Amino acid sequence: MTDAHAWPVLSIYQSGIDTHNATFETEVPDWTAFGTSRLPHHRFVALGVDPSPRLGAVPSATTVLGWIAASPTSKRPAYRGVVEHSVYVRPDAAGRGVGRRLLEVFIASTEAAGIWTITTAVFPENVASLRLHAGAGFRTVGTRERVAQLHGRWRDTVLLERRSGVVG
Repeated sequence: MTDAHAWPVLSIYQSGIDTHNATFETEVPDWTAFGTSRLPHHRFVALGVDPSPRLGAVPSATTVLGWIAASPTSKRPAYRGVVEHSVYVRPDAAGRGVGRRLLEVFIASTEAAGIWTITTAVFPENVASLRLHAGAGFRTVGTRERVAQLHGRWRDTVLLERRSGVVG
């Protein structure tokens, strides 16, 4: 993921926000804030042919179909091998294996860097994300009930983690 991907990445993020089932965030941050809150070596985009091209557009495999990025779980040294991640796929690219491929590349990247645990929190209503993560070896750790409000409604999140089989 580079600065050249800013607009499509933030646009995909906005699509996730608009579902009300992807994040507690209600506004997309600017690109600088987005980048500084995520680890630079564990940010990836999936490129492919636009699934919804404009009439007359020439197909090209340069469209951002999804992204994945990690943030540190804690600044404390004991947690240096634990990250929290987010993965987002364009709605019109859902079900095409984009999320699965992003997770594969991401897991390989984190394991190569010595990261032993990847975590995430998913709304229980986001069944597709729960399935995606289960297929990538994530397990349910628990549920945080009524952890925060989104648009005035208390929401739960399912805590997931994946422990590395090669690190730790």
